[in-house]
Amino acid sequence: MKPRITVITLAVDDLERSLRFYRDGLGLPSEGIVGQAFEHGAVAFFELQAGLKLALWPRQSISHDSGLAPGRPNPTELSLGHNVASKAEVDAVMTQAKSAGALIVKPAQNTFWGGYAGYFQDPDGHLWEVVWNPQWAPPD
Repeated sequence: MKPRITVITLAVDDLERSLRFYRDGLGLPSEGIVGQAFEHGAVAFFELQAGLKLALWPRQSISHDSGLAPGRPNPTELSLGHNVASKAEVDAVMTQAKSAGALIVKPAQNTFWGGYAGYFQDPDGHLWEVVWNPQWAPPD
């Protein structure tokens, strides 16, 4: 296996609601829902950066495709990190997420390791960390 990830897929309960949150609320580019002609095929993709996409796929469709029974969502099993260039940008993204309907679970604050970060949950409970890390400047 090569150290490469090309798609991060999040299980969602309401694909339309999640599309609106990520596309309209957070401003992530998407062509909308595709694959509706196929049973268990409806999915929304978002370009995150070169070579990496975020996919939103209904929880029941993931269950069907994988053969696993759907479990209870647990937001502490995984967090997605969004690294930004400044403390002010952390605050701006956290405000944008809240305006889009996110639940702020930990307001942005200084971290023990010298950064600045906050956490929010999307409408399906997925945990996002918005972080400024002085050691990891984003490429843009």
